[in-house]
Amino acid sequence: MDPIEIGLWVSGGMLLMVVLGMRVAFAAAMAGLIGLIWIFWAKKGMEWDQLGWALTVAIKTAGQVPHSKVSSQTLSLIPTFILIGFLAYYAGLTKAIFESAKRWFAWVPGGLAVSTVFATAGFAAVSGASVATAAVFARIAIPEMLKIGYNKQFAAGVVAAGGTLASLIPPSAILVIYAIIVEQDVGKLLLAGFIPGAFSAVVYAVLIIGIAMIWKNVGPPVTGFTWRERFAALPAALPIVAVVVIIIFFVYNPFGDAWGTPTEGGAVGAFIVFCMAVFRGMRLAELKDALLETAKLTVMIFTIIWGVLIYVRFLGFADLPGAFADWISSLETSPMLILICILLAYAVLGMFMDAIGMLLLTLPVVYPAVMALNGGEFVSAADSAFGMSGPMCAIWFGILVVKMAEFCLITPPIGLNCFVVAGVRPDLSVQDVFRGVMPFFVADAVTIGLLVAFPQIVLWLPSLAG
Repeated sequence: MDPIEIGLWVSGGMLLMVVLGMRVAFAAAMAGLIGLIWIFWAKKGMEWDQLGWALTVAIKTAGQVPHSKVSSQTLSLIPTFILIGFLAYYAGLTKAIFESAKRWFAWVPGGLAVSTVFATAGFAAVSGASVATAAVFARIAIPEMLKIGYNKQFAAGVVAAGGTLASLIPPSAILVIYAIIVEQDVGKLLLAGFIPGAFSAVVYAVLIIGIAMIWKNVGPPVTGFTWRERFAALPAALPIVAVVVIIIFFVYNPFGDAWGTPTEGGAVGAFIVFCMAVFRGMRLAELKDALLETAKLTVMIFTIIWGVLIYVRFLGFADLPGAFADWISSLETSPMLILICILLAYAVLGMFMDAIGMLLLTLPVVYPAVMALNGGEFVSAADSAFGMSGPMCAIWFGILVVKMAEFCLITPPIGLNCFVVAGVRPDLSVQDVFRGVMPFFVADAVTIGLLVAFPQIVLWLPSLAG
């Protein structure tokens, strides 16, 4: 049996383990180790007296992965970004930004829902975790909407969908993970997420206004805020603006050299939010909770990375990514049609897997294929299939797949944000939340379609960074 066949059998077995309910991290690590043993044993002719040698070499190969990859300084971005979000919650910044958004946007049809979307987008700019964003605003925004007569399913859907914006708007843990897996510039990817993230929020807001205008009882507007009250609410939300500006200037300074690395920007941002939380009266117990929650989420993400990287090491020995890329490039079909089929496959796969695990498992195979479709890693824009250079294609595809990961956070039966909202609100069932997010599938489909049709929405900011 050749390495490609071994790769296909092992990958099929891993997907079966995931479908049967095994955690992605453990399924990937087990499949990777078994695959390495199988490949090394096959090189020795599958002789039984060589099985021990194959087992020893496979364990040594797999054992090198966690330290060699996870010791990368770039990964230190993940805990700092997550910590910013939890500290912002304890600093009261979530309530401040929601109150500010409410005073400015609540007067439009579906105003509180629109305010919630813009508030989640603002909070996403200091939080790298979609689940945390959904949990926080389920506590803050849903009671406000129910109080004035919003449909409870619609209110829950707004929060679950709004929470997904944290996947795209920097600081984003998923964008960092994508950059590490495909070995691209983290700073440019973070820059690329700003405009598509804001664009997604605007599309959500337009959808909400349209629904509220058609069905008057879904989301009544809130009026009565004076201009003085609106401006008075802005200073409390300024720390979020400050953190966003700092991270941007550490990633890309439009007036000169960047202030530092994205990692340093995340650390400075966390320190600023920590100072703000202390100033606003954060207690020691709350600091402990923030640190523990950050540690739990970080360990979960790193465990998935460890397991999947063992699987990725096996894929390298099996040469499955190269074979898949060659097969994709040989198809006599439009590259754009193939790309759309890949995105649709992500939509289906996301119904059964969590976002991070899905990207980590598929990117080692799918990314080389997409780059081959465009003409290769080093192709120029003039010679490419998608009209962009290799590095720009890597950034564009990264935003597309992260947007698909957002979509998967609200699709049944695994939509994690929906389970989080239902868990925080005992008066809501998971079915209520899934019904509430259905209109947002349309909004996400429109956003993804526009990002595919107009790549400059994604590429304009990173192109300024050179």
